[in-house]
Amino acid sequence: MTFDQIIADLNNKVYFPFYFLMGEEPYFIDEISNCILNTVLDETEQEFNQTVLYGRDVDVDTIISEAKRFPMMANHQVLVIKEAQVIKNIEDLLSYVQNCLPSTILVICYKYKTLDRRKKAAKLFDKHGVLFESKKLYDNHVQAWITRHLKQMGYKIDPGALVLLTEYLGSEISKIANELEKLIVNLEDQAIIDTSIVESNIGISKDYNRFELQKAIGNRNVIKANRVINYFESNPSSNPLVLTLSSLYGYFAKVLSYHFVKDKSKNNVAAHLQVHPYFVRDYEIAARNYGVKKLYKIMSSLREADLRSKGVNNSTVTGGELLKELLYKIMH
Repeated sequence: MTFDQIIADLNNKVYFPFYFLMGEEPYFIDEISNCILNTVLDETEQEFNQTVLYGRDVDVDTIISEAKRFPMMANHQVLVIKEAQVIKNIEDLLSYVQNCLPSTILVICYKYKTLDRRKKAAKLFDKHGVLFESKKLYDNHVQAWITRHLKQMGYKIDPGALVLLTEYLGSEISKIANELEKLIVNLEDQAIIDTSIVESNIGISKDYNRFELQKAIGNRNVIKANRVINYFESNPSSNPLVLTLSSLYGYFAKVLSYHFVKDKSKNNVAAHLQVHPYFVRDYEIAARNYGVKKLYKIMSSLREADLRSKGVNNSTVTGGELLKELLYKIMH
């Protein structure tokens, strides 16, 4: 089952006796377990029928003993085991899962690790309950997730603000979700989030960021590119060199890829480069300004700068100086 299917079932009061939530992305595990804790029982029922235990304090026998307890004046008891990844022999829960008490909803939060789906325990966990793997989102899926998440909360976001958020927040969904919560606190329903809102609420400069640097370089706007570089040099903690180099490498890889796309229609290019159609024009301009041979040289310069930023063949040049040198090589 997918995350959306599980949440939809819970909202429709469709419950399973056993949930094994595992995987590298803690956000989806927390969302499902919190939904169960907040919606299955009312406040009066929770007092006697809802228990949260932690892996460091329990073993499998304790969990089974708690799970076999009958609810008091309620249809269900909810038992959530957090940080279950530290419990030894978690597969031994199989003896209980095969004969689950229907009135108990047992939730195992097994973060940062996964069970081997080929083994008997995982297969039977899936058969008798819900086995959910919370996977980290690929970078190219983050923007779609942000858009969908905001839509569910009643907001829209314009493409520029979306790129700004993903450039600075990365792909850690928990971090992104927290920042989005801060972002919408003072917004009206159905508001459209633009770059000015992002700048004022998250502290990201809409004029001096990695996206604006890419755009300035793509347009061969030497003055604007240097202004952004100088801002980065003055604010190194907010603009780490390693992230700037990674961002530029990804950008020029897309520009290079643009040259080899046969069908240059907007939607086809957007799909091929995995960018919003709104930004296809920017890649078209950059491709006109940088031919294939030049792009190969740029990629080489980026790799060299990355090595030097890590101390290879570099003992005196600062991060800011290294970025300025790189910018000169790119734009001249």
